[in-house]
Amino acid sequence: MVSLTINGEKHDLDIPDEMPLLWAIRDVVGLTGTKFGCGVAQCGCCTVHLDDAAVRSCVTPVSAAVGKSITTIEALGTAEQPNALQQAWIAQEVPQCGYCQSGQLMAISGLLKTNPHPTDADLAQSISNICRCGTYGRIRKAVAQATGGQTS
Repeated sequence: MVSLTINGEKHDLDIPDEMPLLWAIRDVVGLTGTKFGCGVAQCGCCTVHLDDAAVRSCVTPVSAAVGKSITTIEALGTAEQPNALQQAWIAQEVPQCGYCQSGQLMAISGLLKTNPHPTDADLAQSISNICRCGTYGRIRKAVAQATGGQTS
């Protein structure tokens, strides 16, 4: 048995310690907002927060999350009450296909916890999530809108 705290709720799960956290979240707990992309921590679709730090859940074993707080996209905001970043995401029409969006939002919201006013250079250096649709310009505008910053 493994005990995980996901979005503030404790889950006692009968799963192997080495199972990737992604599959525990999606397949066992049933929170499907976190996506599977590449499986090798390259694309970032699977990004979640582990004790407020953005991590790639496809390569993070469940054992690394025991005793820590796991936050998924489902806890970032709601359709009725999106957080500022999600509101800006909508206003700037960031999503195209939308597949990478939960990982992008989680990676950037993780950055904002330590750098509340990132520059475009900060984003380029800190966020390595891949968007196949190429909405990076819109992402920068949304971050600037959410943080009161400027874009270049």
